[in-house]
Amino acid sequence: MDQEVRTRFAPSPTGYLHLGGLRTALYTYLLAKKHHGKFILRIEDTDQEREVPGAVDLIYKSMHQAGLDYDEGPDIGGDYGPYIQTQRRDIYPEFAWQLVEKGAAYCCFCSKEDLDAQRKEAEAKGITWKYNKKCLHEVPLEEAKRRIAAGEKYVIRQNVPTTGKASFDDLLYGHVEVDCDTLDDNVLIKADGLPTYNFANVIDDHLMAITHVTRGTEYLSSAPKYNLLYEAFGWQPPLYLHLPPVMKDATRKLSKRHGDPSFEDLLAKGYLKEAIINFIALLGWAPKDTNEEFFSMEDLINLFDERGLNKSPAIFDMNKLTYFNAHYIRALAPETYAEMAKPWLTQVLDPEKVDLNRLCELLQGRTEVFNQLPDMVRFLAEMPEFDTELYVNKKSKTTITVAQNALAFIYPLLNRITDWSETTLHDLIMAAIPASGMKTSQVLWPFRIAITGQAATPGGAFEMAYLLGKEETLHRLLHSMEVLQNL
Repeated sequence: MDQEVRTRFAPSPTGYLHLGGLRTALYTYLLAKKHHGKFILRIEDTDQEREVPGAVDLIYKSMHQAGLDYDEGPDIGGDYGPYIQTQRRDIYPEFAWQLVEKGAAYCCFCSKEDLDAQRKEAEAKGITWKYNKKCLHEVPLEEAKRRIAAGEKYVIRQNVPTTGKASFDDLLYGHVEVDCDTLDDNVLIKADGLPTYNFANVIDDHLMAITHVTRGTEYLSSAPKYNLLYEAFGWQPPLYLHLPPVMKDATRKLSKRHGDPSFEDLLAKGYLKEAIINFIALLGWAPKDTNEEFFSMEDLINLFDERGLNKSPAIFDMNKLTYFNAHYIRALAPETYAEMAKPWLTQVLDPEKVDLNRLCELLQGRTEVFNQLPDMVRFLAEMPEFDTELYVNKKSKTTITVAQNALAFIYPLLNRITDWSETTLHDLIMAAIPASGMKTSQVLWPFRIAITGQAATPGGAFEMAYLLGKEETLHRLLHSMEVLQNL
């Protein structure tokens, strides 16, 4: 492609980066990098009522955390700034008045009360409301200018043709066209002087030389109106790529309002950004000629092709994300895993009492999400209550009586150990088991249950006894023996 590819991600600062937005940002980034182009961040903050304090800084942070480093943006600059729309507010009226002078837009003085009355009338008739072009027909341009000079409030509306077709071409959906008489005359400049999204993004995309616009299918119906603006200005429109939504299930989109997680929520729960990005990339897109599902960012850049996108909505499967996350956690260097795991472990464990490095070695292969760790190791801090039926193991033919015998056998062996290490525990007990008349599993299963109260633990009986230490292990064993004797 001869022209430099320039893509943009243009979020509104209304809160956390939701996962649908993250996917749009990712595909926009991949499209630019695939073609060795530029990826731009622009903040679309013209809807001041919905802006959340601090959200702009949160957008910067989230983008960098996700590894979506932009080439131009509000916090790093660039040749096409400013990159925050409210800082560009003086630009838009000039272009809007160009359209007014051409007859492609007009000034509207209708009050909110007038418009509400029109909407109610349309609703009563069971028809979709559109502005009736009253001010276009009744207020000549010179009169409009006099009323504006006198201080009267107004907006500027797009003058959409009442006949013919409006159309655009989409990389995923192909050629799309609609009848002009179905389109409303959008407001371009609001009464406060700020542009609407519909107008500002057209002006900014042109001035910033954006070649590809990636956004959700909720904007499909608006795209024909955007192209009418491009035509009115005599500008070349960008290539469009409208993405189907990310769904919670077959009937509902992902939504923070319904408790669905944001990107920041997932990071806070202990999901790795690499796993999230890998998983999000495959929500509605698949690389060709491979059955592989784990990809680095570099892999995604090399493989990304918009022709691999699916027109159907993608279902967000939290279990699948967790599966991806477990894979990435297992692939971490042991020292990296330990660094990431220890803050979670020390929520419930005293690092002065437990060998966290050894515990991390045992946990890495079992960890799916880091926020699961406190509950996985809580038994090491405090012995939980448990049902004595847990001692029964049909596979090894371990009964309550066998468990009683096993604990009575193992307690004196442990009591005389002075070098409390996994190796010593293992060698001493394994050497003694043949003389006990019990199978190895009939000794080790009750032993582990007696000191952990858990059917599943990060390691076996020897590892758990080592982590607990001699004093705590003997204390728990003695208590468990007393409970069994009282059955």
